[in-house]
Amino acid sequence: MIPALVTWCERSGLDYEVVGNTCTVVLPGEHKLRTTCSLVVGDHSLSVNAFVARHPDENSAAVHAWLLERNRRLFAVAYAIDQLGDIYLVGRIPIAAVTDAVLDQVVGAVLDEADGSFNTILALGFRSSIEKEWRWRLSRGESTANLAAFEHLRPQD
Repeated sequence: MIPALVTWCERSGLDYEVVGNTCTVVLPGEHKLRTTCSLVVGDHSLSVNAFVARHPDENSAAVHAWLLERNRRLFAVAYAIDQLGDIYLVGRIPIAAVTDAVLDQVVGAVLDEADGSFNTILALGFRSSIEKEWRWRLSRGESTANLAAFEHLRPQD
């Protein structure tokens, strides 16, 4: 484990756990309530891995195109999908470059992107499920407060 990484975790105020060569940090968000980010120390680099969303139920091509367009603007991380199609943010930093400032920037980029893109990913890849949830809640008079971000998907019928 890199001493600078442990020191950064202690100073960050975030919930974290160190097991072997992996430090797992929990990032609190607004739209995506929490993002788990793993920082894995290798021989020559620090790998950054954060789960963003499960594989889209629909419209995968549009979701993937949107993610690839976002990759052009990101700092130190990029969107990737695993063998199941689940969406992650991933990156690598040379061990020699790991400082508090770099960790702040990289973890900040993960949080900003995972939280900031979450509703768009849901709207693109889970539209039918969101519309179904709207219909179910409206038909039963249930609260729709947590669907407010998806008001544009509210059924009009």
